[in-house]
Amino acid sequence: MSTGRDVFIFSAGQLHRKHNTLYFTDDKGISRPLPIEQTENVHLFGNVDFNTSLLHILTQHDVKLHVYNYYGYYDGTYYPRNSRISGYTTVHQSEHYLHAGKRAMLARSFVRGGIHHMLRNLRKAGTEARAHIDTLSARAELLEQADRIPAIMGIEGQCRQIYYDAFPLLVKADFVWAGRTKRPPRDPLNALISFGNSLMYTSIISEVYKTMLDPAISYLHEPSSKRFSLSLDLAEIFKPFIIDSLVFSLVNNRRIQHKHFVDMEGMVYLNEEGRKIVIAAFDERMKTTFKHRKLGRNVSYRYLIRLEAYKLIKHVIGDETYKPFKAWW
Repeated sequence: MSTGRDVFIFSAGQLHRKHNTLYFTDDKGISRPLPIEQTENVHLFGNVDFNTSLLHILTQHDVKLHVYNYYGYYDGTYYPRNSRISGYTTVHQSEHYLHAGKRAMLARSFVRGGIHHMLRNLRKAGTEARAHIDTLSARAELLEQADRIPAIMGIEGQCRQIYYDAFPLLVKADFVWAGRTKRPPRDPLNALISFGNSLMYTSIISEVYKTMLDPAISYLHEPSSKRFSLSLDLAEIFKPFIIDSLVFSLVNNRRIQHKHFVDMEGMVYLNEEGRKIVIAAFDERMKTTFKHRKLGRNVSYRYLIRLEAYKLIKHVIGDETYKPFKAWW
């Protein structure tokens, strides 16, 4: 399934429209066109100026604009008017949130998908991870009796903690791991994970946008007026499958090293060179294809996210029971 490309802008400058073409002019005055017809997402990491004329051309070509802060973490998205709105789907999506049992069933499914991929990563550590695998598997079985969101979230948190405790077995390079820290990340590994998760979140936002789902109606995470919480739900499945495995690969193969990080009074973040390395690897990973067992054809990791959204639609409208993606290889 072919899709448009992602454009990443790191330099300061101006993003503007000239006639029916999109241009970026950097702070040295050098201007170059961007192929908007082949572009699906624009990611702004630099200090970039733009105006409403730009937003008009982005809307015409259905291009999403994602903005990141100084440290490289996701700030927000300009989301063109959605022509895929379906009142029928939204009503049923809302019903599954309002019904405690239906909501819990979906929440458990997202967590199960994530745990499957955590275990998949741990198995790559061999026999050293056996105790962690057994403990994580036993804790995951408690999901079957969890019928309230706080209980499901609690089990998910416990499973993730067991998984994080095993990270020293998965990271072979000289990166110290003392546990997960987010706001702010306190060490390079945490900074790398947080940056990768930010990329994952924006990718899911873009794929959900192409469906009839309302991105603000979620099940595991509480819906919020300030975030696309359904993307957080789906990210539970894909963060360990795509981001964590990518982090281990980048670090263990020494493509990412200590020189790629900045420590600002205890807040650690990737420098520009580091971000470019991670983004290039992430983009390559998202283009990776595999033969889908049900479809019988090759699909990319990026399209896999959209397929997950389609499965969720089928579930809420009563066509097919939702089962989370679980990598089988």
